[in-house]
Amino acid sequence: VRLVESGGGSVQPGGSLRLSCAASASIFSFASMGWYRQTPGKQREMVASISSSVGTNYADSVKGRFTISRDAAENTMYLQMNSLKPEDTAVYYCNAEVVVNVEGATVSEWGQGTQVTVSS
Repeated sequence: VRLVESGGGSVQPGGSLRLSCAASASIFSFASMGWYRQTPGKQREMVASISSSVGTNYADSVKGRFTISRDAAENTMYLQMNSLKPEDTAVYYCNAEVVVNVEGATVSEWGQGTQVTVSS
């Protein structure tokens, strides 16, 4: 499975960006998908996740500002980011938990990351 992110860039505080993650397989073959972010010297952290069984989940720091969604026809997941803050600056990674057997075991697949910079 290949995941390709796009949509990152530079924006002023209060601005918006939409990230996309295009998958090479049907997104409904994944147990879940999510967006993570990482800054230098820090661990990668979950930003938002989506699955058929659980629905959506958000980090407290982005609740009310970010929205995760997916389009099965396009095999693509999105992250709409509004009211961006300087502390949202990070490399954002797309993740998919790919089901590998009938017992439901999964492996994590990651995209290459896309830089988001929020600065005045």
